[in-house]
Amino acid sequence: MTEWLTWRTAMERALYGDGGFYRRGECPSEHFRTSVHASPRFAAAIARLLVEVDTALGRPNRLDLVDVGAGSGRLLANILACLPPGLADRLAPTAVEIAPRPPELPAPIAWRPDLPPEITGLVVANEWLDNIPLDVVERTPDGIRTVLVDPSSGAERTGPDPTDEDRDWLERWWPLPEPGDRAEIGHPRCAAWASVIGRVRSGLAVAVDYSHAFGSRPLSGTLTGYRDGSTVPAVPDGSCDVTAHVALDACALAGERAGATSSRLTTQRAALRSLGLSGVRPPIDLAHRDPRAYLTALCHAGEDAELTDPAGLGGFGWLAQTVTIPLPASLAAPG
Repeated sequence: MTEWLTWRTAMERALYGDGGFYRRGECPSEHFRTSVHASPRFAAAIARLLVEVDTALGRPNRLDLVDVGAGSGRLLANILACLPPGLADRLAPTAVEIAPRPPELPAPIAWRPDLPPEITGLVVANEWLDNIPLDVVERTPDGIRTVLVDPSSGAERTGPDPTDEDRDWLERWWPLPEPGDRAEIGHPRCAAWASVIGRVRSGLAVAVDYSHAFGSRPLSGTLTGYRDGSTVPAVPDGSCDVTAHVALDACALAGERAGATSSRLTTQRAALRSLGLSGVRPPIDLAHRDPRAYLTALCHAGEDAELTDPAGLGGFGWLAQTVTIPLPASLAAPG
C-alpha cells in the first residue's frame, strides 16, 4: 500500500532518519561538487574573511569557527592549514554534522551534531540550508494544495490545504498566480537560519547556497536529486541527496528578526573576488622568468575561475549577517 507523505516528512526521513542519506555518513564529494571540493582556495578565501572578523572582534582570546553541515570536515581542515600561528592558537574550530566523525580529521576540530549554544567569531553554512526539509505546494483549479509524495517512487499527488504558517510565508515570499505553479515553502530554512543567528553573540554568519529571489522564483520549483556525481529524480527513499534552492532573501529577514545587526546578499562570484580570487591568468613572461611560479599561478587562476563562474559555483548566493560588528569590508563592497 502506498504511503503518501508531505515532502517535508519524506525529506526528513530520507536524509536524516535511521539509515538516511546523511545519517550514514555519505561523502558529499562522491555525489556532487561543492566549492570545498573544487579547490582549497575556497578555504583560503574563508580564512581571509576569518582574519577580518578576528580584527573586528578585537582579537579575542577564543575565536569560534563553526562549519554547519560540515560533511567530511574538509573546509575546516583546509582553513586550519593556511592560518598564521597566532590566530590558529586562539581558534576553536567546530564541525556541526550528524554523520560520524571522519577518523582522519585533525584533532583540534570539535565534532558535534548540533549548534554550539554561543558563538563569537565566524559561522559558515556552505550548502546546508538547501537540505533543510520543506513542503511543496501547487496551485490547482481548486486553490493551493500541499503536494504529497510516495517516498518509494517519487510519484506525487495533491493533498490537503496548506497550513496557516505555510500560507503566510507563501503570500509574502512566493505567490502562485497560475494553476500548475509550484513553490517550496521556505519557513523551515528561515527558522534554521534564525537559530544560527540567535547563537552568535558577536561575529559573522555566512550562508552559501543555490538560491533565488523574490520576483524570479522558478515556476515549477527546484527539487533535485544527486547521486554518484549525477542529477537524478528527487526520490526521497534515502538513495540520493534531495535538495531545493533557498530563498535567501526570506532567510535574511528571519536573521534580522533573530538579532542580526547588518546584512548583505551577494553572489559567490562577487564575494570571492573581493576576497582575492580574481581568476586572472598570470602574464606570459612569468613563464620564462619563473616557470614553476607561472604554473602555480595558472593553476590558481583556473581554480578561481571555476569558483567564480557565474553559470556555476560563482552563481551561488551568499547571505552574510553580523551581530554587533560591522560587515567585513570584503563583503560590504557593491557587487
